[in-house]
Amino acid sequence: MNRLLFLNQNIIHMILQIIKLKSDLPEEELLARAKERESNFKSIPGLLQKYYIKTSKEGEYGGVYVWDSVQSLQSYQESDLAISIPSAYAIKAVPKTEIMDVIFQLRNE
Repeated sequence: MNRLLFLNQNIIHMILQIIKLKSDLPEEELLARAKERESNFKSIPGLLQKYYIKTSKEGEYGGVYVWDSVQSLQSYQESDLAISIPSAYAIKAVPKTEIMDVIFQLRNE
């Protein structure tokens, strides 16, 4: 599958990954754990951006990841860091995950 974004005559590969999870942790503890692990995420090759989110549902949090390629996403999914997420955040059930192609970007900043 070809995942491409055409922008200013340049080809940029970008993948959006949205993960939603339910946690038994109080919000303050969940945030503290996320902050402790922040540097690990900053060092992931190919991760362009990560947004930590809280949904409107009680106890549901997640992450919105922007990847430079499918290969970077797949490498992360096989990493110890990704595998550690359920125990790190006391996840109740299998997280909901969506993966999408970025087909257009409003700003190129």
